[in-house]
Amino acid sequence: MNRVTDVCIPEEQAIRGIEAALLPQWQEYSDNSKSALPHEFFYQILLNGKLDFDGDPSASWVLAAAKNNLPLFVPGWEDSTLGNIFASHVIQSSLDPTTVKSGIHYMTDLAQWYESQTTPLAFFQIGGGIAGDFPICVVPMLNQDLSKTVPLWSWFCQISEATASYGGYSGAPPNEKITWGKLTEKTPRYHIESDATIVAPLIFAYLTNH
Repeated sequence: MNRVTDVCIPEEQAIRGIEAALLPQWQEYSDNSKSALPHEFFYQILLNGKLDFDGDPSASWVLAAAKNNLPLFVPGWEDSTLGNIFASHVIQSSLDPTTVKSGIHYMTDLAQWYESQTTPLAFFQIGGGIAGDFPICVVPMLNQDLSKTVPLWSWFCQISEATASYGGYSGAPPNEKITWGKLTEKTPRYHIESDATIVAPLIFAYLTNH
C-alpha cells in the first residue's frame, strides 16, 4: 500500500479507480486527435459522474473548482502517479502522447491569464518546489523574455517546512525573489515556517469567515 506521510493510499480502490474513469476520456481524445490539460480531464470525470467516491462532495475543493471551471495551473504533472499511468498507456501504443498537454501549455495559459487581470495579484505559496516556483516565474518570463511590462506580484506569503540553504530553493526566503524580478523590495512578504496541512486551513477559514 502506497504511503504519503501518515496516510496510506490503497492502489486498487483509489488510484486504479481514477485510472478506469480517465482512460476512456484519454482514449476518446487520442482517437479524435484532440488534446486537453491534465486538470481538464479530471474536471470531466467529476462532472459527468464517471468517478465513484464515498466522501462528502461539499468537502471537495477539486469538485468545487470543476463546477466553477476554476483556472488551474499544474506544472510537473508528468511527475505524478497519473502521469506515470498515462505514460504506460502511451508505451502500449494505445494513446497519443500529445493527448495530454504539457507544462509549456500551462505556462502560456498562465501568461494569458496574468495579463488579462485588472487588479493587483497576490501569491500564496503552499510548500515548495515546482508547484511554487513555476507560477511565480510567469512575471519575469513576461517582462524579461517577452520584453513586456507587467506588474510584479503585489503580495507574497509562503508556508514551508524547508530550511534555507545554499542551492536549496524550497526554503529560500522571500527576499531572494526580489533579485529575480518576481517581487519588489516594497512587496509585503511573509514566510511561515510550519506544517501547511495545519496552517493553510486556518488561514482559509479566517479569510472565508468560517
